[in-house]
Amino acid sequence: MYDHLLGGTDNYFSDRLACDDLLRMAPSTRELALINRAFLIRSVRFLAAQCGVRRFIDFGSGLPTHPNVHEVAQEIDNTAQVVYVDNDPIVLAHGRMMLQEDMKTTAVIMSDMRDTERVFATDQVHRLLRDRLPVAALFASVLHCIPNNSTPDPWQLVRDVAKRLPPGSYLVISQLTSDDPKLREDVTRFMCDITEGNWGEVRSFHDVRRFFEGLELQEADEPCEVSQWRPDSQISPRQATQEWVEYGGVARIP
Repeated sequence: MYDHLLGGTDNYFSDRLACDDLLRMAPSTRELALINRAFLIRSVRFLAAQCGVRRFIDFGSGLPTHPNVHEVAQEIDNTAQVVYVDNDPIVLAHGRMMLQEDMKTTAVIMSDMRDTERVFATDQVHRLLRDRLPVAALFASVLHCIPNNSTPDPWQLVRDVAKRLPPGSYLVISQLTSDDPKLREDVTRFMCDITEGNWGEVRSFHDVRRFFEGLELQEADEPCEVSQWRPDSQISPRQATQEWVEYGGVARIP
């Protein structure tokens, strides 16, 4: 569905039908997908160019979408290393096809992102951590795929990843957010129904701010609607309606 909303071609008729239903419920959904992708690109470019980060882990990366994280980071430094993590075999197949010529600096591993023990035990992630240089963990529009009653819950997942990264590392977090209880309930129920329970929750602003507790926010005093985080032009996607937003930010681990 995300691929279709971004204008991609790696999707199915059922995905497009589901997107049509979701757009009727929340018309700004396509706009949100574009806004989130632009935020991810800006945050990776900021971390590589301004913070000197050369190592990235993209949790719940989804299907390859140009430009990809490694392409953005390697514009700054062609030695930048990226590990994509996803539990979808289609993502794994597409990712490995895309990276056939770039396996020295970029890898795709198939794993549930909640299984941090397994993710951090892989050779690919171990290679990123070997000399304890800063690493950026990306959770871009993916934490809403994890239910509150998951084990670990999404807040514990973020804390667990932060503890495993070297001091001075970074987290990029965005998620679908609304303070309208009915919209949260309606969209959450719809997404859970069409994925047969394999989805999480649209959360309140308060719940998303909890992800940043104990972290040092970058370029903003608090989490924000992500089109407002370091906007790079006046023609970049902007949030036009307020039914729900992509909300988050970039934070440093002390």
